[in-house]
Amino acid sequence: MKLIFSSFLLCVLCVSVVHSQTINREAVVKRHNVKVHKIDSLASLTVGNGNFAFTVDATGMQSFPEAYAKGVPLGTQSAWGWHSFPNTENLNVKDALKTYDLEGRKISYTVQVKEPELGRKTVDYFRVNPHRLQLGNIGLEIKRKDGSLATANDIQQIKQELHVWTGIITSQFTVEGVPVKVTTAAHQQYDAVSFRIESPLLNSNRIAIRMRFPYPNGQFKDVGDNFKSDDRHRSTLTTSKGAALVQRTLDTTNYYVDVNWTSSASIKKTGAHYFVLQPTAKDAFECSFIFSEKKPVTTLTNFFKTKQSSELTWKKFWMSGGAVDFSATKDTRAFELERRVVLSQYLTKVNCASAYPPQETGLTYNSWFGKPHLEMHWWHAVHFAQWGRPELMEKSLDWYFNVAEKAKLIAQRQGFEGVRWQKMTDHNGDEAPSSVGAFLIWQQPHFIYMAEMLYRHNPNSKTLNKYKDLLFATADFMASFPSYNAATKKYNLGKGLIPAQECFDAVSTFNPTYELSYWSWALEVAQQWRIRAGLPREKKWDEIIHNLAPLPQINGVYLAAGNTPDCYEKGSKYLTDHPAVLGAYSTIPAANGLDTVVMKKTYFTVLEKWDWNETWGWDYPLMAMTAARLHMGEEAVNTLLMPVRTNTYLINGHNYQDDRLTIYLPGNGGVLNAVALMCTGADADKGINIGFPKAWNVKWEGLKKMF
Repeated sequence: MKLIFSSFLLCVLCVSVVHSQTINREAVVKRHNVKVHKIDSLASLTVGNGNFAFTVDATGMQSFPEAYAKGVPLGTQSAWGWHSFPNTENLNVKDALKTYDLEGRKISYTVQVKEPELGRKTVDYFRVNPHRLQLGNIGLEIKRKDGSLATANDIQQIKQELHVWTGIITSQFTVEGVPVKVTTAAHQQYDAVSFRIESPLLNSNRIAIRMRFPYPNGQFKDVGDNFKSDDRHRSTLTTSKGAALVQRTLDTTNYYVDVNWTSSASIKKTGAHYFVLQPTAKDAFECSFIFSEKKPVTTLTNFFKTKQSSELTWKKFWMSGGAVDFSATKDTRAFELERRVVLSQYLTKVNCASAYPPQETGLTYNSWFGKPHLEMHWWHAVHFAQWGRPELMEKSLDWYFNVAEKAKLIAQRQGFEGVRWQKMTDHNGDEAPSSVGAFLIWQQPHFIYMAEMLYRHNPNSKTLNKYKDLLFATADFMASFPSYNAATKKYNLGKGLIPAQECFDAVSTFNPTYELSYWSWALEVAQQWRIRAGLPREKKWDEIIHNLAPLPQINGVYLAAGNTPDCYEKGSKYLTDHPAVLGAYSTIPAANGLDTVVMKKTYFTVLEKWDWNETWGWDYPLMAMTAARLHMGEEAVNTLLMPVRTNTYLINGHNYQDDRLTIYLPGNGGVLNAVALMCTGADADKGINIGFPKAWNVKWEGLKKMF
């Protein structure tokens, strides 16, 4: 207990010392305003508040969704917006269960069974449903001189800027030589977006605002451009002076869009789900669109209020928590790293700061049908606490209380104790069938990790009492999951799992290095929570901690798993996907007997042999954190900025993966995790800036140490 308190005190002292290096935060943020000068499908910009996001094209609205559909699409999504197609055949997810005989235990998993036909239909339905909704498309309709509608090619002389300090987008362009300016802002307390349109074209009624409502496409990726299926949903318009209300009905899902404007205009329905707001104002026009689950009693905002909300709230955000300034570093790579840091803070605040774990594409468009993946929750949320904003992580961590009963039922069904946290899930905590996801286990310790992060921020009985019971239930599953090997007298993880590196067979895989380390570390943290609560150490947990299988290695290099002695051989399939073996000394300190000399050799083995074309965006921050813990600053920067497609960061700050995943927020979260660790060091480190080359002069303040 004394050692833990000393580490916490050291963390506080380190942060306090560096805090004296006052940073001009506004200057740091503003030098990374995003500027766009052309129609670019990968350069769309987003405003939002964590619970709601609205993504725009070069006009500052969603005028040309078809031009962006294959890039970063023009989405409108909220944390509450979900829909399911009718379950007309009364399918039950139990028909996706398959029982496996694993280490003498019969365990059922919710997987993608292909037969019988009932099972296949069940899988198809529950992977698609529920899915997150694209709530609507709001764009400009601009008439050319001849009366025809302007196209994307008519948008010329583009000068668009995302003002990151205020969260406001200004978009200037011309149509046939006539200037147009649009100011776009999202309210920070309501799910609302507001616009101010300025143009001489208003004088001749050549600018209108169009609302279109899509129907879900039911596919892996939904970019909000399915304007067919008119008969499958309803859009009803009610008007009043200076305002209108659209009620949306999709099967059993209902929501509302409240529209208001501040000067002369008319609104009419021109199609089943198509509405046109026609200003008759001169020179300038302001309007707002508020999305809500329930019918609004009164109009909540207008352009002035929305703009003010954005300016004040974003300034408060940037002045809170941590900041890093790379401007004193001469290395040209420093500016790019600072850009990624600033824009990643913006994007994760917009997309990942609600009361629910986010999907990997946030509130922009659906990937995996809009479902969150709990193994990615660490990458979406932990950086908030590292950057001194723990309340943003706490919001989504508290969701686990809502779904704990379902996690308990999963554990009971499989014959384990405690709660087994879901993988591919939804807001209600239901499992989606997945032949990979059902076997993942590395999401299990995340709850313990995040609760411990909150305790470090607020080491008091209130934090302890709030989370301890659920944390203990998490540890109970972890202690009941390993299987005892009588020959080695050790407990194995598996067989019957897929590690974070997902290219493994579930039935034959056991003892992955990262999971062994994470298991050991998290169980020990759980024991410390028992001690803090005045309870004795749990004997069963200690039995696992003291007798967990050692980390598998050959020739002084850690293996990906105990069943893959050939994992580094040329052409091996185990040289693809996440280099998760390095996670054993990346997000966590040394545990389960980890040897840093062996890990260093493992790091360089991975660096030499890996197929970098088959990786993901968070792999590079993972490696950078390992390099930082090994005090290899040059290596940490090199890996964090490695020139690989999946480590690309677009002009808008998004981490690009491929045509299917044009944005990938775990990469953004990972950058913030890595840079914070590179600045503060871990608990075991005595110095600061341990993750940068010695020549780098990096100033920082307000960051919190990683374990």
